[in-house]
Amino acid sequence: MRYEAGNAKVSPLIHRFVTTEGRVTPEGKPSRRYMKLLGGNFLRLPRPELAAFARSIASDAKEITDDELGALLGEDWRPRLVAAYLIGLDRRTCFRPKLGELLLESGGPYAGKGYCFAFARFGRAEDTEPLIDYLDRYLPRPACRYDQSWAMGALLHLDERLGTDHAARFFVPGGLWEQSWLKELNVDPAEPKRWIDRLCRFADDCMSGGDGTIAHVER
Repeated sequence: MRYEAGNAKVSPLIHRFVTTEGRVTPEGKPSRRYMKLLGGNFLRLPRPELAAFARSIASDAKEITDDELGALLGEDWRPRLVAAYLIGLDRRTCFRPKLGELLLESGGPYAGKGYCFAFARFGRAEDTEPLIDYLDRYLPRPACRYDQSWAMGALLHLDERLGTDHAARFFVPGGLWEQSWLKELNVDPAEPKRWIDRLCRFADDCMSGGDGTIAHVER
């Protein structure tokens, strides 16, 4: 299905950064960047396609303006997801408050995973706060099966990076993790952390001129 943006002023940005109109994979298929970012699917790409993806998204992360990113964040989940990754890749920390607001609001599907990646990528102590607020609000709500696993993965990533232990209180007996739908499904919190770790290694590599295929080596 072809995705079309509703706002004529934003349409050129959608075509350039979100659907990446006119670009193709090494196999000649349409690029559709937002689909590759969905759930971190790009990490599963074959090496040649991952390298092309890494070069493209790193270039766009450096070139897109703050105003353009703000416009994408005002659209639906597809532009928001792409904007969150571009923000995280280039560490545009000026968007930290906005991403925290959007994460806590959880007004739509999928984009929250991008916000969690961005906070992990920023890598500062203040980036734990929106993740903690989100987990406090949504872990006890089993009907809201949103991005809790990604938020926990990002928080565990930051704890390891910063030498902190913010996530520990969620795992005490009777704590919020035990009350969540993730516990019911026996989700191992170490798994989303490993995924966030890989995303951040990919980001470090491609934003420093690499081809992103380190994600294939360090599993």
